[in-house]
Amino acid sequence: MSTQDRPLTLFAYWRTSATYRVRVALALKGLKADEKIVDIDAGEHRSPEFLRINPLGAIPAMIDGEGDPLTQSLAILEYIEETHPEPPLLPADARGRARARAIAAMAAVDTHPLITPRVRRYLTGAGFDAAAWKAWQTHWFTTGLQAIEARLSAETATGAFCHGDQVTIADICLASIPAVMQVFDVKVADTPTVDRIVAALNEMPEFANADPYRQVGAPTR
Repeated sequence: MSTQDRPLTLFAYWRTSATYRVRVALALKGLKADEKIVDIDAGEHRSPEFLRINPLGAIPAMIDGEGDPLTQSLAILEYIEETHPEPPLLPADARGRARARAIAAMAAVDTHPLITPRVRRYLTGAGFDAAAWKAWQTHWFTTGLQAIEARLSAETATGAFCHGDQVTIADICLASIPAVMQVFDVKVADTPTVDRIVAALNEMPEFANADPYRQVGAPTR
């Protein structure tokens, strides 16, 4: 288990998929972070104070000790992995690392950005009502998860988890999608391999404790 020699500050919000990913990675490494809540619904992510931390106004951001803020969940995961290498969140071989990163990107880069609050604000301004937004979410969640399912179900490198029997960043990013789908009450069918892996991950306390509804500020289900 990793040791921690500097204070970590995580700028977070209860329901964000990207924050979920960082919470899980920190927990798997045995690291603690002081969470500073940035209320997206109240627009705090667009405040001058937060924009000085992340000019994009996106959650999460993390400060490690006295350094400049870290942003982008995948970059933060890689930073955590490099600064606290045990237990590893990437396979030992180059091909395995490339595969884990690719699956992680399918979730965190190809799927999640299409359903973020700023996309909703833009589409609402363009005339989307609640039903159209729900259909949009369902389409892109389905497109992303079924593509991940096709890969996981076809490739021999898939094991108990996305890559073999070791939890990697691929699993963290994959699990972050169903975690936020529950918030929006979206369901995706025909993904048995994804469902199996996510169910196994959710039995682990590091994943279970990162559930959006277990976070400060979350509503009662």
